[in-house]
Amino acid sequence: MLKNVAVVLLDGVHPFELGVVCEVFGLDRSDEGLPVYDFAVASAEGPTLHTHAGFTIGTSYGLQRLEEADLIAVPAGESYVRREYPAALLDALRRAADRGARVLSVCSGVFVLGAAGLLDGRRCAAHWRHAEELARQYPRAIVEPDVLYVDADPVITSAGTAAGIDACLHLVRKEQGPQVANAIARRMVVPPHRDGGQAQYVEWPLPRSRCDTVGEVLVWMEEHLDEEVTVEQLAARAHMSPRTFARRFQQETGTTPYRWILRQRVLLAQRLLEATDETMDMIAARTGFGTAAALRHQFVRSLGTTPQAYRRTFRGPEAA
Repeated sequence: MLKNVAVVLLDGVHPFELGVVCEVFGLDRSDEGLPVYDFAVASAEGPTLHTHAGFTIGTSYGLQRLEEADLIAVPAGESYVRREYPAALLDALRRAADRGARVLSVCSGVFVLGAAGLLDGRRCAAHWRHAEELARQYPRAIVEPDVLYVDADPVITSAGTAAGIDACLHLVRKEQGPQVANAIARRMVVPPHRDGGQAQYVEWPLPRSRCDTVGEVLVWMEEHLDEEVTVEQLAARAHMSPRTFARRFQQETGTTPYRWILRQRVLLAQRLLEATDETMDMIAARTGFGTAAALRHQFVRSLGTTPQAYRRTFRGPEAA
């Protein structure tokens, strides 16, 4: 059973990510019949730590506190993506996993787990801005950049900031049942489970700077997303053969014309859902998907959520 929880801190810790773990596991909710955890904040770098926000945190617990924990949480922190970690901390995390304790990271805390070797051969989540760097530093990790969290027991990793709430509530739900997780979520005024993944929060930049020969075609494609076009038509606009155009397009954008158009159509649909009250049929027509059903299908495939749910998330329930 999940009873003993420790959060381990490094200098530069982010207060919000620390607060997420404290809020789920560190409060006494016994008045509602909810479990009370033996909770402590431990330091890997001395009794006083600086936070990313400029204030300090003091704790009397050191790494020894991790030895008795059922769960060790590692929140995010400043420069965690590129820094050296205390060898004693990495050893403690490895021992914890070896004895069956769970280790959970929030956002960039996943880099600490990578340094400890706990991601090798495991699926893991990372903030979409850090996913590529995590995969580069730890090539044996199986990085999934689109999800909110990954449970690769005994290692649980979560994406940016609030995804730590999702991961913590998931663990509570797994260990102590949905009623407990739902009750904690209600006290926190958060959903006990969120639909979709990180993809709905990612901004996809247009790779124009590297598009020397197909740049003008990209501009035209973006202005005509509601039209059906073929590679042959696009190649003619670029004054190339279809085969040469397809090759150059892949080289300069990193994707195919079809996938590029699909991505831009989804992006346009996102903007319209966020900024307008247009119906799904109107948005489907403007984005080239044709029908609301086709819009929904491609939206779910690309972002892991429905257009209606996306609009509720970014505009509020009254706009859905």
